[in-house]
Amino acid sequence: MKQPFRQVLLSALLSAAAHSPALAQQKLKYPKAPAANTVYEAVEQPALPAGGLEAFAQYLADNQQYPTAALQTGAQGTVTVTFVVEKTGSLGEVAVAQPGNALLDAEAVRLIKAAPRWTPARHRGGIVRQRQVVPVTFQIPGETGAAATTPAPAGAADGGTQVVTADRPARPVGGTEAFFEWIQANQKYPALALQRKINGKVMMEFIIEKDGSLTDIKPIKRLGSGLDEEAIRLLKAAPKWEPALYKGQPIKQKMVLPVVFSL
Repeated sequence: MKQPFRQVLLSALLSAAAHSPALAQQKLKYPKAPAANTVYEAVEQPALPAGGLEAFAQYLADNQQYPTAALQTGAQGTVTVTFVVEKTGSLGEVAVAQPGNALLDAEAVRLIKAAPRWTPARHRGGIVRQRQVVPVTFQIPGETGAAATTPAPAGAADGGTQVVTADRPARPVGGTEAFFEWIQANQKYPALALQRKINGKVMMEFIIEKDGSLTDIKPIKRLGSGLDEEAIRLLKAAPKWEPALYKGQPIKQKMVLPVVFSL
């Protein structure tokens, strides 16, 4: 049974998709070519699905086969799947990060294994293997999604908003790749983090307003040493997004994505 909704959080699809600028003063410390079998978490040019992130989200929605037994028991939720994008673009080492419902886990793994090839990652001048993390969401048909908010009907008792599934999710103006190119070009690696050799992902949460501006920006998984503050600065200065749409009208949407810092 195919899941009718199309919304897949871009944040999770973008996990490990962000990247940071190579620092000129550090280039001499690295070898000219990366080790052949190294699997990278953060890279200069991340792996991307063929056709882009939205096409991958559509693939997940179109090809998901909701397990009948899971439907009968009311099982739903999000399965986080990890995998490695190989140098050929094929997806390997597919696994569930935190096993839950066995039926949903198995279907999520099947979806990723059957997915089209990706464009492989590039780092330090070469094609490299990169680990990706993608959520596969299972939502029983007819249930309300939790992607965006819109004004509630008159007389609503919840403060004037209701949770809906957007017909079209919010997205960066110019596309996801352009957004992370902007992040790379404008990132300033904090001196303290450089001194301590700290790198990784700062998970950021924010609201995309009806006009596309980013508000309520805050880290939900921190790294410290100035990296959290730099991630906040970047998103506050970032270009506007195209807002989510519901029944043809712009609505607010909460987004979570990583800002990756790579030494």
